[in-house]
Amino acid sequence: MSAPDPQPGVPEPAATASTGAVAVLGLDLRGETPAPKKQVYSWALWDWATQPFNTVILTFVFTALYLVSSSFLPADIAALDKTDPVRMAAEADLASGLGLGSTIAAFGILLLAPVLGQRADAAGRQKLWLGIGTGALVFCMLGLWFVEPRPSLFWLGVALISAATVFQEIAAVNSNAMLIGIANPKNVGRISGLGWGFGYLGGIIALVIVVVLDSNDWFGMSTENGLAYRLIAVGCAVWAIVFSIPIFLNVPEPSLGRPERRVGFFASYKLLVKDVGGLYRDPETRPTFWYLLSSAVFRDGLGGVFAFGAIIGTAVFGFETQDIIIFGIAANLIAGVSTIIAGRLDDRVGPKRIILASIGSMIVAGLAVFFLRDGGTMVFWIGGLILCAFVGPAQAAARSFLARLTPAGREGEIFGLYATTGRAASWMASGAWTLLIVLTAQTAYGILGIMIVLIAGFLLLLPVKAPR
Repeated sequence: MSAPDPQPGVPEPAATASTGAVAVLGLDLRGETPAPKKQVYSWALWDWATQPFNTVILTFVFTALYLVSSSFLPADIAALDKTDPVRMAAEADLASGLGLGSTIAAFGILLLAPVLGQRADAAGRQKLWLGIGTGALVFCMLGLWFVEPRPSLFWLGVALISAATVFQEIAAVNSNAMLIGIANPKNVGRISGLGWGFGYLGGIIALVIVVVLDSNDWFGMSTENGLAYRLIAVGCAVWAIVFSIPIFLNVPEPSLGRPERRVGFFASYKLLVKDVGGLYRDPETRPTFWYLLSSAVFRDGLGGVFAFGAIIGTAVFGFETQDIIIFGIAANLIAGVSTIIAGRLDDRVGPKRIILASIGSMIVAGLAVFFLRDGGTMVFWIGGLILCAFVGPAQAAARSFLARLTPAGREGEIFGLYATTGRAASWMASGAWTLLIVLTAQTAYGILGIMIVLIAGFLLLLPVKAPR
């Protein structure tokens, strides 16, 4: 019996696996119709909600000013002069310990990302896994309350921060996939840039709150036993809870699901290998394969800039608490504005040009910071702010690039691979950072480790065919 003709005015049902197509909403399927602004801003608010973890905890305050400070050194070593080689080596050990934790966490998520990404895609449940990742991130930040300034608790802090990074990445995978449901080919760059820009601006507000509290001596509250830093971590957790609510209420699932791809835990790895091989063998999708490879490398370098930036400021350039927080405010303001502007430029000149120009500028600025480090704090102010001006545009354009390059109907699958390949390379920046510090016993050489990863990603991206 032949299938009935479609009724006039009634949309045809989504194609199923038997036809070789998949029931996925893609950029091209939205056409010229823009998503409601309520959905766009609700989606962008998730970056606003979770950015304080990156800005306040991971980069400028908790790790840089607390976790890798003398607070976690044995009392006899902490009592030594700041220029004493023994104390400097001990502080370098703390910095490399944080890098080691990040490296181990990266390998851990490499084992989980294929399974979690594949299952979310197959079931069409990106919101569920977004909630799981966001919730676990919140619990890790709340757990930092228990990290009191004792050497024995240093590794608890490293473990919680590393785990939080993993859970945030799991959540971000699904947030990225939800971009597909609210963007079209003409505005995906702008919306992607809006999300990253909102994140950086949210980080500014969080840092300003910290500055106000610190400037007023926490309004008479005792700050002994690391209480101020521990309260900051709890505050970031509450912030994430409040501002992540809109995305769950207002943004639709990007996919209807792919039941034919529901497989067991270990079978997910076999499916992953098949997917990657299929991308490479098909001439039409081969550029996507090479982009996944190159972006995995340069995205890890971009992450390394923010993960270790404040540590460089404090350990190499001697920034004090207020200095590094003020720098963080300036850095996030510049990053937020430049990212929103670059998002609009992305839709005009294309994401590849934005990425290459951004990474190239960051390499020059990073090398200048390393080789001119004896020039004092002004070197870090200028070089660091230049780095921050370009890291956001590169991150936003990287997401836009993939959305434009992905074959219609395979968005969920490709974004899952995007996360998986990113995790596969996420040991590179932290590993290079740790290795060079261990070999030289100087934190400054960690800068070179990050730059090496950025250079490798730049070179790998050059031959990748740009999307139309």
